[in-house]
Amino acid sequence: MKKRKIVSILLAACLCLTMSLAVGCGSGGPGAEQGETGTTADEQATVTFTDSAGREVELPAKVTRIASSGPLAQIILFALAPDMLVGLATRWDPAAEQYIDTAYYNLPVLGQFYGKGELNLEEVAKVDPQVIIDVGEPKSSVVEDMDAIYEQVGIPTVHIEASMKTMGEAYRTLGKLLNREEKAEILANYCEEVYSNTQEMMKEIGEDEKVDLIYCTGEDGLNVIAKGSFFSEIFDLVGNNVAVVDDISSKGTGNPVDMEQLVLWDPDVIIFSPDSAYQNVSGDKTWQELTAIKAGRYYEAPEGPYCWMGFPPSVNRYMGMIWIAQLLYPDRAGYNVHQEAVKYYELFYGCELTENQYRDLVANSLLK
Repeated sequence: MKKRKIVSILLAACLCLTMSLAVGCGSGGPGAEQGETGTTADEQATVTFTDSAGREVELPAKVTRIASSGPLAQIILFALAPDMLVGLATRWDPAAEQYIDTAYYNLPVLGQFYGKGELNLEEVAKVDPQVIIDVGEPKSSVVEDMDAIYEQVGIPTVHIEASMKTMGEAYRTLGKLLNREEKAEILANYCEEVYSNTQEMMKEIGEDEKVDLIYCTGEDGLNVIAKGSFFSEIFDLVGNNVAVVDDISSKGTGNPVDMEQLVLWDPDVIIFSPDSAYQNVSGDKTWQELTAIKAGRYYEAPEGPYCWMGFPPSVNRYMGMIWIAQLLYPDRAGYNVHQEAVKYYELFYGCELTENQYRDLVANSLLK
């Protein structure tokens, strides 16, 4: 506890120094109403925001500088307010550079609270966000977690609950928080429409006609995203995920299995995560024992700037939902995946997707 207090005091000192330097360089134009510190009345105004965990958090009335608690939140926030992000939870993959504006691609890396890595207190102090935003599934420890971030960095921290089903409401809440309600409503409507369309299609198809499938990860392909896991939400919706295990992993890498188990499950379709075993299975005698491999019904999930199937499991999965619905049920889905991708990349990444970029994305991902 003493350690945390010392860290908080040091960080507070850094923040004060940063703010002092900013004021010294001149803030506020002629005629601006300013207090003794040189900040305007608008900048000093605060509001009480109640987050999804029921925590009442005092925030600036006008938020312009934000940071995310991790990569899942980062993708969601990037679509809504990329200009407000003062840093990244995780560095963009090099392949993402062609889709992301250079100004955002080169933002400083602040680290993340959940998963691997820690918040870099020094970097956080330098960029001085007004609020750290966590978006995603509510963990049982979410109140303690959010409070712990505040104790570490001395910056207000909020949690916004979001799942595939509730992403629309999450965007509306964020729109109010960041004064981006118009853009938030567009994003909310998109997420709700894609999810609703998929649900309706699957109701018409019915449980008996669902395709048996498995999602394989890892360099050797011998990890699976198990049925019922947070990461399997799309697979459990659009197909019959036959990867049923007793102890479901909470990690994005899934559950380790052996080839014998894969043969026992013997799905109709196998989806490989990017950088998994897709390129090697056609010439491997062991993999050829599987029906999906013998029949050529195996595919690689598209990736760029993030994997469409959800690592991290964020709004990238809505594009994945469109893709896999068209892949598994081409006569029912009726999507033009190219047109849908162009729309999605403009909406969520501010990117005008080219024909060549699209072809590269789906090179191993659609029926030939």
